[in-house]
Amino acid sequence: MTDIFPLNPPPRLLMGPGPINADPRVLRAMSAQLIGQYDPAMTGFMNETMARYRKVFKTENQWTLLIDGTSRAGIEAVLISAIRPGDKVLVPVFGRFGHLLTEIAQRAGADVHTIEVPWGEVFTPEQIEEAIKKVQPKLLAIVQGDTSTTMCQPLEELGVICRKYDVLFYSDATASIVGNEFKTDEWQLDAVSVGLQKCLGGPSGSAPITLSDRFVEGIRKRKKVEAGIRTQSHQDGIEPFIRSNYFDLVMILDYWGDERLNHHTEATTMLYGASECARLVIEESVDDCIARHKLHGTAMLKGLQALGLKTFGDLSHKMNNVVAVYIPDEVNGDAVRGQMLEDFGIEIGTSFGPLHGKVWRIGTMGYNARKSAVLQTLSCLDACLSAHGYRGPRGESATAALEFYQYA
Repeated sequence: MTDIFPLNPPPRLLMGPGPINADPRVLRAMSAQLIGQYDPAMTGFMNETMARYRKVFKTENQWTLLIDGTSRAGIEAVLISAIRPGDKVLVPVFGRFGHLLTEIAQRAGADVHTIEVPWGEVFTPEQIEEAIKKVQPKLLAIVQGDTSTTMCQPLEELGVICRKYDVLFYSDATASIVGNEFKTDEWQLDAVSVGLQKCLGGPSGSAPITLSDRFVEGIRKRKKVEAGIRTQSHQDGIEPFIRSNYFDLVMILDYWGDERLNHHTEATTMLYGASECARLVIEESVDDCIARHKLHGTAMLKGLQALGLKTFGDLSHKMNNVVAVYIPDEVNGDAVRGQMLEDFGIEIGTSFGPLHGKVWRIGTMGYNARKSAVLQTLSCLDACLSAHGYRGPRGESATAALEFYQYA
């Protein structure tokens, strides 16, 4: 008989661009026993989770809830529900995840138009406004923080531009939320989707979203209730129905709303975890959470610079929670990453596309945005670089970070 061994993952400190180590308090919340999806206690948990994420997103939007699935599920739910075949969508691309938004919008049948800047840069409001005037899209879809380049796209002025031209404004903020400033209502966003596995400090598997009344009014025109649960009171919309059943936001809103119309069985364990992620952010305060990410992200940056490593991209637009540095010519980047993982149990990342094999991406986010994780990562990278023949400065990284902490 073949032995069947219990699951026993190796201990790792995840200091790449995500996922990160989940906060132990989130894991404890996820170990709670399941309850039925129509138990009044479950209904209460769902309502409480909605209220918590309104604070995370800094919004008054009624429709602030969870999509069951990874952060990509949230993206797809927003886009597949908003886009009718032939709708024009504008996607500004400054890294890998702009290409992802393009891909999903195309699969939804959109007439997708893109503008691009070199990786390591971001767009000006004027560039985006000019593209909107030219394309006249129904929807602007843009990433705030793209971990492939570590850049954070400014969004503050885009909402006003979108309202000026009657364009819906959607952003994926998976990599940036609560690690960088994000103001849903003040910046006039119509839809936002995120994931748990970055600065929120949880595991991948739940995608919080928030939707404006303007966005919901548009998608409700595409309402279609399944034959098995519809009653005489249910009326289908007059526009083409949403192409996906699972990601049909209109049905999902009915499930989370007062009607509690059955759509799927809520992923209860993920709801527990997502709700705890939000609770921890609120307990710390959103602004203090952002400040913590900035503190430890800057300490990591100072330590890497003390090692003589050249940073990638425009640092004035770098996310607080991840940094990219060029791999020194004299070392094998994969070999250094491999030693860090095998000998020290620390994971850092490489990148995609034009940056693959050229940079390392090092994150300080969520539960891992703390001094001990920063110092441990810098010290181990210092040792591994030395072991692989690095000719730059040695022994200075942790000291530089400690000096920064002393005066920050």
